[in-house]
Amino acid sequence: MQSHNMRASPFLAACRREPVSHTPVWIMRQAGRYLPEYRKIRAEVDFLTLTKTPDLAAEVTIQPIRRFGMDAAILFSDIMTPVEGMGVSIEFAPGPVVKDPIRSLQQVEALVVPDPEESVPFVLETVGILSDELPESAPLIGFAGAPFTLFCYLVQGRGTKTFAEAKGFLFAEPEASRLLLDKLADTMIAYLAAQAASGAKALMLFDSWAGLLSPEAYETFAFPSVKRVMDALGSADVPLIYFPNQGATLLETARGSGADVIGVDWRIPLSKAREVLGPDVAVQGNLDPSALFASRDELGRQIDRVLAEAGPTPGHIFNLGHGIERTTDPDSVAFLVDRVHETSSRELWDATCGDVASGV
Repeated sequence: MQSHNMRASPFLAACRREPVSHTPVWIMRQAGRYLPEYRKIRAEVDFLTLTKTPDLAAEVTIQPIRRFGMDAAILFSDIMTPVEGMGVSIEFAPGPVVKDPIRSLQQVEALVVPDPEESVPFVLETVGILSDELPESAPLIGFAGAPFTLFCYLVQGRGTKTFAEAKGFLFAEPEASRLLLDKLADTMIAYLAAQAASGAKALMLFDSWAGLLSPEAYETFAFPSVKRVMDALGSADVPLIYFPNQGATLLETARGSGADVIGVDWRIPLSKAREVLGPDVAVQGNLDPSALFASRDELGRQIDRVLAEAGPTPGHIFNLGHGIERTTDPDSVAFLVDRVHETSSRELWDATCGDVASGV
């Protein structure tokens, strides 16, 4: 059954570094606020209600597949969703705000590792709906925040550019920090495993703030919790994707995470990333989201450059190097998806037929 799914889905095949008919493409934050059909739904419900109403969350997840024909869908949810079940009180204003930021070992010890069936049944119901409704050609990616990224929000209390309080806690309270990262890892393991059991065909860990750390601090604090998650999810038998944002200096360590795919932002060419990561890891990325504001000619050039940098070796999923900007024109996204499909199909066709024609 799985091999049939692989053939039906270029995305799943690329995750496994198998040959594909075209380079698969999806976009981080593809379900959301740049789409008029999403804004129409959001005009009637707030963000939190939307994430917790399975029918609506499923509809929003499917919208970009319907409109653009991407090769994968990403679950519409928020990285903070599973954290509430640990005993953390969160509100959105508009980003996540933790009412009582974690600043002591006692607070960490009080946190629990919840059962996803009890703490986030609405997420699992959404995944189940999508598992039934999505075409085989666009499998669902379940996701969670990486432990260090969640740690940043829980300790800092809200999003900032530097997360100075969180980084300070990491160095000042290493014992409490490790315990918190372990509890977050165990919570995400249960959360992601439940998504896979409910029908998600791939699992992704977003490490949005990994790039705040030096390679040494990353290896000491953030990486062990990522490895813990990936090792535990190996038995889920679905591709695992890890995205260390601003992680160009971290790739050497990240390649040992156990992830099948490493997401790469735009700060390093894919050719260089592939050199560092080696042949056993697929790559995902890495167009600058701002390129979607360029003229069609320039956007086409940027897309072709990423495809060329990825090279002919199997194992590239085209994506942006970060989430799509809210003011992006949906027509630019349509152009992107079509260009990736057409150019990569032609290139793969040329490469194959060229070999045949020359008698190779």
